[in-house]
Amino acid sequence: MRALEVVLPGAVEPDGLELRHRDLPSPAAGQVVVRVEASGVSFAEQQMRRGKYYDQPPFPFVPGYDLVGTVVRTGAGAGHLAGGRFAALTKVGGWADHVLLDAADLVPVPDGVDPAEAEAFVVNGITAWRMLHHVARVRPDQTVLVHGANVGVGSTLVQLARLAGATVIGTASPRHHDAVRDLGAIPVDYRAPDLAARIEDLAPHGVDAVFDHVGGPGIVDSFRLLAPRGTLVAYGTASTRDEPGSARLPVLKLFARLLLWNALPNGHRATFFNIWAGKRRQAAFRAALRRDLTEVFGLLARGKLRARVAARVPLDDVARAVALAESGTVTGKVVLVPPTGTTR
Repeated sequence: MRALEVVLPGAVEPDGLELRHRDLPSPAAGQVVVRVEASGVSFAEQQMRRGKYYDQPPFPFVPGYDLVGTVVRTGAGAGHLAGGRFAALTKVGGWADHVLLDAADLVPVPDGVDPAEAEAFVVNGITAWRMLHHVARVRPDQTVLVHGANVGVGSTLVQLARLAGATVIGTASPRHHDAVRDLGAIPVDYRAPDLAARIEDLAPHGVDAVFDHVGGPGIVDSFRLLAPRGTLVAYGTASTRDEPGSARLPVLKLFARLLLWNALPNGHRATFFNIWAGKRRQAAFRAALRRDLTEVFGLLARGKLRARVAARVPLDDVARAVALAESGTVTGKVVLVPPTGTTR
């Protein structure tokens, strides 16, 4: 079987992404070939194309953090999966029209759920669900602060926190305030010079949890805004995306800062969330992934979560998809769909 893939050859602009065809090997025992129906353009790929993702593989490689698709070929022991629609968390390799995967990495997508809408909740849903329920353990009547409340993980956090009964304050640019408000959060301008004071006005006793993907100097305010026994969950260093230099140094600096804060006798907790933590215990990692993503997909199927798909762009127009995702003008996720001319 021939597969069309997007190759990231180096630190290039979006129009430097390359398309190639290659032969996929036949699936071995316990493997499947998935016809990809949706693969997301996430912040991780934005960092990768700059060489700024913490543990990305060496160039060249095929990006693609997650995908949704239908099993079209199976190896021994996986025949029962043929024709089913599944999601997978891949980290790399998802920007293709067909992908060879281990069957154990697949999570069923409920019947009737649109592939692009399901895709919008794979990495975003797992990340938000675990940070909210397993790390911060947000409870009803608490108040949380979500930075980037209009983007993928942030908008998912807002919805899940509201379902948990929490009050949500969400930062975003003014153009996205209506969308943030529509999700149930109180919007504030992330560029406002008095941002911390504005949040203090809304939560005079502090916030019970802050979810911060930005890092950089602003992380100090995130920590200071915590209520007694509050939790700061950092999960990225977006502020350094366009800065030259090491991809690892900003993360290591953030780790050191969080460790220092945790050593202080202030009753607060600060932690860094890594979706790949525990990957070495493969069976347990896969079981937890399936459990948590199934919970998120269940909410989507029942209409409790709303997918924000900003655009559906054919795989062979990937440069446009990446440029759009990085433009800061869209709400929700840009999703790559089958290439032009493909029939299902």
